[in-house]
Amino acid sequence: MGGFHAHPVYMFNKKTVRDIDAQGKRVLVRVDFNVPLAEGQVSDDTRIRAAIPTIEHLRAQRATVILCSHLGRPKGEVRPEFSLHPVSQSLAALLNTSIGFAEDCIGPIAEAASSAAQPGEILLLENTRFHPGEQDNDPEMARQLATLADIFVNDAFGTAHRAHASTEGVAHLLPAVAGLLMEKEIRYLGEAVAAPEHPFIAILGGAKISGKINVIHNLLDKADKVLVGGGMANTFIKAQGHYVGESLVEDNSLETARQLLEKDAARLSLPTDIVIADDFTAEAKSQIIPVGDVPEGWRIMDIGPQTVAAYTEELQGAGTVVWNGPMGVFEFPAFAEGTNQLAQAIAESGAITIVGGGESVAAIRQAGLAEQITHISTGGGAALEMLEGKTLPGLAALLDK
Repeated sequence: MGGFHAHPVYMFNKKTVRDIDAQGKRVLVRVDFNVPLAEGQVSDDTRIRAAIPTIEHLRAQRATVILCSHLGRPKGEVRPEFSLHPVSQSLAALLNTSIGFAEDCIGPIAEAASSAAQPGEILLLENTRFHPGEQDNDPEMARQLATLADIFVNDAFGTAHRAHASTEGVAHLLPAVAGLLMEKEIRYLGEAVAAPEHPFIAILGGAKISGKINVIHNLLDKADKVLVGGGMANTFIKAQGHYVGESLVEDNSLETARQLLEKDAARLSLPTDIVIADDFTAEAKSQIIPVGDVPEGWRIMDIGPQTVAAYTEELQGAGTVVWNGPMGVFEFPAFAEGTNQLAQAIAESGAITIVGGGESVAAIRQAGLAEQITHISTGGGAALEMLEGKTLPGLAALLDK
């Protein structure tokens, strides 16, 4: 993989599981097991696999490993369809060992299960979001979680940007350190922003500019080029004065788009040609046109081949590439071409490549390119906040080295 250690490594200044003695201790590990389920089974175990190095590290020390996570948005109520039970079965299969499961994450059930668990054993607690106190970062819920263990490990990068009871609250009540996945994520994403190998190319797509304005601002200061695609690009195209038909546009972000274009038109690359369709469906009639006015009733669905070629050329000889967000309506095969070709170009670039955000990761996996990417991030929102240069509350609460 790219020469990640060839230059000064971004300083990860938090203690990790390697810095503590967990021998015979009870360790509460916040993992990110917010995985997709289909018919009561885990349909993508990427995030479960990502937690295994930390779990194995602790088991090797004969620690009692107590895992907690949220799943979905049950909004503080017990909703069986959001139970972590299928996750315990998936984890048991991956580790080839039996996993204990507690039907609650706090209170008598959790306490009994965790005191019964033996050194080297693994216990998974039920969904933390079955309690309203989780998202409220309720001190009482944090206190109850803390009673279950001697040490807290946060390995849930995907929720590190949220200050919840199981990510931030409990970290103030127990010796708290980072897991191995958290460390890896912060090193890659932190380094991409703090000390990238140049040329540093950032590729941003997805539907909305609004959620990524600060990211674009921060990256325009750091990256050599920011390549824009997806629905975000439509807002820029409209801001340049073109009629965009039925395209998805954020009208309340037009002024921001104009300011960004004025700030740094040279670094900001926008599509020069686009794929348009007469309907928002997989079977819609489509055509490729140069960027300009979109005919009445049509909409922009993907970047065109000329743009793909220009973006691919920008990637030749890049030192660091960060990609977040698809280039078009990637769910429809007819409009996934831009995203797929760019995924290929990123994988072949020879750069240190970092991909974050659900759809970009899905595109990389679908194309069978995951092995060629230096780092695939497990966190969408958290990765964006890192790229924005923000401090993540779930990380800030951990012990400094």
